[in-house]
Amino acid sequence: MLTNLDPVVELTTIPETFARVAALEPQKPAAWYLGTPFTYAQLDEMSSRLAAGLAARGVEPGNRVIVYLPNSVQWLIAWLGVAKAGAVAVPITPIYTPFDVAYIAGDTDAQAIVCSDRNYGYVMQVLPETGIHTVVVSSMADLLPGYKRLFGWAFDKVPTGKVGKEAHTVWLKDLLKQSSGAPPALNADPAAMAEIIYTGGTTKHPKGVPISHELLLNCAHEQIATSAALFEVQGNVVMGSAPLFHILGQTTALGTILVHGGCIILQPKVNLDALMEAVSRHQATTFIGVPALYRMILEHDRLDLYDLSSLKYCFSGGDVMPLELQERWQKRFGQPVYIGYGASETVGGVSMTPPGDEAPSGSMGRVLGSKEVLIVDPIGLEPVAPGEPGEILVHSAPMVEAYWNKPEETGEAFVEIGGKRFYRTADVVRQDQQGYLYFVDRTVDTIKHKGYRVSASEIECVLQDHQAVVASCVVGVPDEKVGERIKAFVVLKKDIKGITGYDLIAFCRERMANYKVPQYIEFRDMLPKSKVGKLLRREVRGEEAKRLEE
Repeated sequence: MLTNLDPVVELTTIPETFARVAALEPQKPAAWYLGTPFTYAQLDEMSSRLAAGLAARGVEPGNRVIVYLPNSVQWLIAWLGVAKAGAVAVPITPIYTPFDVAYIAGDTDAQAIVCSDRNYGYVMQVLPETGIHTVVVSSMADLLPGYKRLFGWAFDKVPTGKVGKEAHTVWLKDLLKQSSGAPPALNADPAAMAEIIYTGGTTKHPKGVPISHELLLNCAHEQIATSAALFEVQGNVVMGSAPLFHILGQTTALGTILVHGGCIILQPKVNLDALMEAVSRHQATTFIGVPALYRMILEHDRLDLYDLSSLKYCFSGGDVMPLELQERWQKRFGQPVYIGYGASETVGGVSMTPPGDEAPSGSMGRVLGSKEVLIVDPIGLEPVAPGEPGEILVHSAPMVEAYWNKPEETGEAFVEIGGKRFYRTADVVRQDQQGYLYFVDRTVDTIKHKGYRVSASEIECVLQDHQAVVASCVVGVPDEKVGERIKAFVVLKKDIKGITGYDLIAFCRERMANYKVPQYIEFRDMLPKSKVGKLLRREVRGEEAKRLEE
């Protein structure tokens, strides 16, 4: 049993580190996917075949490859295979629309994409305007045993999409069969870019966060090893409900197979009964979820049918977790929910609460050893008095130092202080005398909905693309279930009639992922603006806050 927080192997690049972990117990399940185990040896071999197949189709080291898949064993194979090919993975949510896919393909100059058959139509729709020359397609069941595929087909349990026979398209299962060679030999450089994760913010489009091999591996190791006091990390079984395209899912779930030799349970979508049955069946020890998921489980009417007693470490990140929700979970299961705070730009955790700590109510834990923070006045960037709220700035070595292809946003979000580079989180926190952090507010117009960071500006730009809209303002409305709901205030052109809120929501749904679409539309004659014409979202938020108080 591990007696300290050292990784089980030396951390170098993702392919080298995973190969060392896989060699320790090659026949051990690395992942359970829809009830089927996939061993370390299988993942290692299949990802190597994919890497060789990508190289044979012209994907070169340094090229960007989009991974457009839900949580699945196919996602693991694709992501590891891209790394073994020396390329850069660009994992994106499977609910992205063609508009999002086209933007990210153009922003990264992607050369290839791995997608599900359900999303193949979206990819074909935007392919002519991108540089993508290879499309690898997978059905969510095509790596499962034959009897499961037959069952899924017979009872219509596996959603499918129509896939063409174009020369640039190849099925994942066929590519794995065709590729028998080893992946290309690469020079090992832990500082090389491993992936680009896209995150929301205050701009019209998502921003790419480039993450190196060493940064991802070290951050994942540090965050997963936090639970080492509760069980042997090599025996850790993680219920991977957090999406793998998100930094939360990567550093708290994916990392267990990259660094520690544990196991991850994968499901392509959240189904509460299937999730809880899998926890019970596979004796999961770790559960990762945003606050909304914890609430959904507690309020599920069949909760008593499942045994979740194997869970030893329940972690919540991605949004602020209400105290009442933490108390309900503790009372129901006799286990605390460990809280953490982080961002894509900090590669996950900035602070966490390790087991054994008597963390004060409402805190987000203590700052991790790899991070250095400053709490400053958001305007002058001068340190605030101890215990006072201020914007939290984060430094680490190494660290993300810039956004991909976004010099202006980089200049706004990254600053030099005392010879060190800090990331401006735009979150207001305070720190007590014991070093615990507490969330206070957000300094920018970012909405936290179901754990996602949603850009108010992005939604406003989409609304203003509608021919009937002359102005819009988008804010977050506090909601205990999802963090914040998205509400849009819209001014229509004077000569326009007959446009409803349903029309605008449908317009947004065609152009944005579902989690970005406003839940409410309110029409107004005008919106508050400053003397220089700048939209005053803060005033609109204040009006909504007063409504809630009434």
